[in-house]
Amino acid sequence: MNKLTSLASRLPVAMLSLTLVFSVLLSSCSGRSSNGSLTIFGVIYLIIAVLAFLSLIKQDWSIGKKIVWGLIIWFFPFGGSIIYFLFSGRR
Repeated sequence: MNKLTSLASRLPVAMLSLTLVFSVLLSSCSGRSSNGSLTIFGVIYLIIAVLAFLSLIKQDWSIGKKIVWGLIIWFFPFGGSIIYFLFSGRR
């Protein structure tokens, strides 16, 4: 029951993230435009990734666990950040 309550408390973050992802996917397909500047997709990804890494740094976990979550966030751009916010068990 405690895990269900914990997951339910993270649903607003998930819904916001999914809304941002779908709106970005409808507006552009890459993080950079033809002249090299960031698109809306690139800016949103950058904001979410920075927030995920800042949250990760603040955790009182072992270095190994932080490295694993950091690699997940790094190698799976949007998905890794969303997975971190939903399933990391952060406080």
